[in-house]
Amino acid sequence: MIHDLSKTHSIFNNFMAEIRDVEIQKDSMRFRRNLERTAEILGYELSKKLNYSKKSVTTPLGIAQVDTLDTELVLATILRAGLPMHQGLLNIFDKADSAFVSAYRKHKSGEEFEIRVEYLAAPSIDKKDLIISDPMLATGSSMVTVYKELLKNGNPRKTHIIAGIAAPEAIEYVQKHLPPTTEIWVGAIDDELTAHSYIVPGCGDAGDIAFGDKL
Repeated sequence: MIHDLSKTHSIFNNFMAEIRDVEIQKDSMRFRRNLERTAEILGYELSKKLNYSKKSVTTPLGIAQVDTLDTELVLATILRAGLPMHQGLLNIFDKADSAFVSAYRKHKSGEEFEIRVEYLAAPSIDKKDLIISDPMLATGSSMVTVYKELLKNGNPRKTHIIAGIAAPEAIEYVQKHLPPTTEIWVGAIDDELTAHSYIVPGCGDAGDIAFGDKL
């Protein structure tokens, strides 16, 4: 199932507009904050799909019955671009565990590249709901590679993918290689992917905009 928040009129689209805007991108702190805010809203929408149970809460005047979240969550992200979105999800799911994976493109020649993972720090994900976030879902290769790497720590009950901007090719690739129950939550879906696998119009290199150019 695909959830595209750009199809609904809400303040969310203002944050997405600022993420794309080349002038506003010059303020890296605001860019990071906008990624964080988009993840907060995507996380809130996702939370409606999780499991809840009633809890008795003592107030100064009595007892209130409240439906509270009881799904065990692990929030995973891809370093380094995913860090602001990860923080946004932590703002919403403040009791969740965290996982971090270092994955990058290793170019062979020209347009060819492979995804390499050099670092994994994760708790057990067995029988928990796994939420993997990354600002850009271009080819889907990094997302699938990271998912398979995380399976070393168990089999999740259900998997959710959160991305700021996605390409149709990436969504198709993820749907092909992840379990059929996987749900994808995106801020927008752009039609074009360049020969070098960059989303157009996209927003550019989210990691460089957020944290500075890399060598």
